[in-house]
Amino acid sequence: MSQKDEKKEALKQESDDKIKTRAEERSVANHIAYWIVGVIAVLAVVVAIIGFNYVNSSLQPYNANSKEDIVVKIPIGSSSKEIAKTLEKDKVIKSATVFNFYVKAQNYTDFQAGYYTFKQSMDMNHVVKQLQKGGSAEPTGTASNTVLVREGVTIDQIGDQIQKSTKFKKKDFLKLMKDESYLKQLQKKYPQLLDSSMAKKNVRYHLEGYLFPATYGLYKGETLKELVNQMVEKDNEIMKPYFETIKEKGLTVQQVLTLASLIEREGVTEKDRKKISGVFFNRIAIDMPIQSDISVMYALNTHKTHLTNKDVKVDSPYNLYKNAGYGPGPFNTPSVQAIEATLNPSDRDENYLYFVADLKTGKVYYSHTLAEHEKKSAALNQ
Repeated sequence: MSQKDEKKEALKQESDDKIKTRAEERSVANHIAYWIVGVIAVLAVVVAIIGFNYVNSSLQPYNANSKEDIVVKIPIGSSSKEIAKTLEKDKVIKSATVFNFYVKAQNYTDFQAGYYTFKQSMDMNHVVKQLQKGGSAEPTGTASNTVLVREGVTIDQIGDQIQKSTKFKKKDFLKLMKDESYLKQLQKKYPQLLDSSMAKKNVRYHLEGYLFPATYGLYKGETLKELVNQMVEKDNEIMKPYFETIKEKGLTVQQVLTLASLIEREGVTEKDRKKISGVFFNRIAIDMPIQSDISVMYALNTHKTHLTNKDVKVDSPYNLYKNAGYGPGPFNTPSVQAIEATLNPSDRDENYLYFVADLKTGKVYYSHTLAEHEKKSAALNQ
């Protein structure tokens, strides 16, 4: 073979090798491509299965065996997304995302505000149907705890009761009582009730006297704010019939509840409470200090059977021995009877300025002058 032929043969072999190499590369590329496509297909199937299971699971009850009530408050103006987040947070549904897709797919948009009682055994469809029916103005269902606010108790004592009866801490409750942002929210919602309180200075607690005495249910998922909201809402409901009368008498809600809180602790019977109301208004009319021991004990933040001369001189705007008028605000939570006694004082024309109670019998004695009062007090102390 000539040198020319050898060169030609070498070139041919090189060309064949290149073709073979390219073919092998294409084969490998095809194998890789098929493998990638296969992996993607498998992943797509896996993702589809996982997604299907997730959605299907999210449509099912959070806990099919649960019988406990969960009370959820849906505020006015809440969007579907906000409702979904609330339901997920309170563990009524498993997924807010699935809830949103579900209501969009079913074209549900007519959800109502209010309190709802759910159970974790409800599936998504049941929860949605409940939302369409509308909520109640107050919580319903079986409460997990109850908080009793007694007549004549202070904010501080209510804090003790909340800590005793619920998972909430007294310190968090008292902190909420000082939360200006929260108080302004309540004022905006209940202006007739709270405007006069929020306008006053040197007030220890603006909600003192405004957490109506009653038994309140605490439901699973309910927050400390929602518990307090119940109390303020109840007080507004009770006070609403009196707003016009208060205005006609030239008084404020703060003044009425302040006197009512004193009358709550000073008198027992309806008759005596009205007469004591008359005494207080007679004193206020002549710019004479009310001189109630209740005010001094509140100023001292203590309870005593007998006050000393030093006690009644304590430097506090709440000390109504030193300060004339109504003072900053209520000293405790008054009852309806005490509120009505404040608005309907009796025997004012008798011009009584003093009263003293016989602690043994409960009878209350009224006097026109200090000398007469001291004589009766001395007789009772014998």
